[in-house]
Amino acid sequence: MYLNYFGLTELPFGITPDTSFIYSGDAHQEALNTLLIGLSSGEGFIKITGEVGTGKTLLCRRFLATLSENYVVAYLPNPQLEPHILLLALAEELGLELEASNLQFHLVKSINQHLLKMAAQGKSVVVCIDEAQCMPIETLESLRLLSNLETEKRKLLQVVMFGQPELDEKLADPSVRQLRQRIVFHYRMPNLRKDEIGHYLAHRLRIAGHTGGNLFQKAAVRRIYEQSIGTPRLVNVLAHKCLLLAFGEGKSMVTGAHAVLAGRDTEGAHRTAWWRW
Repeated sequence: MYLNYFGLTELPFGITPDTSFIYSGDAHQEALNTLLIGLSSGEGFIKITGEVGTGKTLLCRRFLATLSENYVVAYLPNPQLEPHILLLALAEELGLELEASNLQFHLVKSINQHLLKMAAQGKSVVVCIDEAQCMPIETLESLRLLSNLETEKRKLLQVVMFGQPELDEKLADPSVRQLRQRIVFHYRMPNLRKDEIGHYLAHRLRIAGHTGGNLFQKAAVRRIYEQSIGTPRLVNVLAHKCLLLAFGEGKSMVTGAHAVLAGRDTEGAHRTAWWRW
C-alpha cells in the first residue's frame, strides 16, 4: 500500500468508524451539543438523523465516550427486534439476571426495579439505539411505554435514537404520535461544507502520521467535494482511491485528474462533467 510512500503510520481514510479520527466540524459539534443538552434535561427522547455516511455511528461513539460514571448506558446497535426481544436485549445490557420464564410482565417489572435502584444511587440510565429506522412500529410503541417509568421528580430512562431519514417517516405514523411528542431535542446531520473538505482531509492525514505539506491539490479537493457532495464516507472512499492512483503513478500529490478517475470507479459518487475539469 501507500503508507510508507506518503509517510503514514496507518490508513487515513478507512470507512470503519474510528473515534481517533473524529473531525469536530460545526455540524458534528452542534449534534454533540444537542445530545449533551438533551441528556442534561433529564426527560424525553432525543433523536439524531442523517443520510447514509454522515457519521451518525461515529457521533454515537463519541457521545458515549463523553458520559461520566453517573450514567449507565444500554447500547442497542441492531434494534430490528420485536417488542419482547427488545426488552430482553435491554435487560441484558443493563446486566439483569433473567428468570427462566422471561414473561413480558416480569421483564418490565425487573427493569423498573433496576431503574429505581440506579436512581437511588444517583445514576441515570440512557438507552442508545443505533439504526433506529429499522425498529418496527410495535417496538417503538413498546419503547415509549417503557419510558413511562418515572418518579415524581424525573424519568428513570432516557432514550437516544440515531437513524436515517426513514426514521422520521416512521415516526410520522399516527400510531406512534405519542412518542413523537416526547422527542424533546432533535438534530439533522448535514454533509460537510465545501470549505471544510480540505481541513477534513488534512486532519485525517495528520492523525495518520503525515507530517509534510498538502497531499491534495486544490483541484482534487474541489472534485472530491463535487463527487461526494460532502458525505464523509464517500469523501473517505474517494480520498483513499486518489492516494492509490497517485502512488501507482509515482506522484507526490493528488491531482484533480486523480479525483475524477476515483469518482468514476466509486458507486454513489456524482459524476463530474468533462468541461468542469
